[in-house]
Amino acid sequence: MNARSSIREQIQRVREEAIVTAVNRLLATKGYDAMTVDEVAAEAGMAKASLYKLFTSKEELAGAAMVGVLDRALGFVDGLRSAAEQAAEAGQPVRALDQLKAVTRWAMQTQLEGEMPSLPAQNSSLSASLQSNDEYMDRLIALSNRLSTWITEAQTGGQLQMQLPVELVLYTLFARACDPVVGLLKESGQYTHEQIIEWVTSTTFDGLATSGSAPSSP
Repeated sequence: MNARSSIREQIQRVREEAIVTAVNRLLATKGYDAMTVDEVAAEAGMAKASLYKLFTSKEELAGAAMVGVLDRALGFVDGLRSAAEQAAEAGQPVRALDQLKAVTRWAMQTQLEGEMPSLPAQNSSLSASLQSNDEYMDRLIALSNRLSTWITEAQTGGQLQMQLPVELVLYTLFARACDPVVGLLKESGQYTHEQIIEWVTSTTFDGLATSGSAPSSP
């Protein structure tokens, strides 16, 4: 590879990163249906024609952003796993439940920072496009497997209800990444990010009732 080709590839990579960052921001603030390619080009600071040389459709743009978020999530999860292994070697094991809570907090913090794309509706054109995107599906399956392992360990260890299907817990955690409650509390301007994350994490894992509350009569 000559120097000119290397520079050209670097420029293309920088442009792709700028586009994906713009898409990610627009998906987080406007959602897929309201986002337009013109807005992406403007946000990325380039001509629409230049954008189409790198990404051929709106679905491809959104797919690249979703792949990027999953890469970040996997990087965070793998960091937690590595830290837990080191802690275990030092005789300080980390509970699986605490790992799940850490991932949930990370997802909400990412949303609060405006960097978490909204999840596509199940029957949307984006959802269909993502299901045929090998890069997206490979990462989604990898992330699901890692989290499912922690969910099973937490259930076995008595930290989560054993009777709950693993899929239910997994989808609940995924939902926290785009929970509208997080955005609504942020928009109110009354609470800090730390308060929002703590409250939503608490209600996710502990529920709304106070401890020791008597069950209501049927």
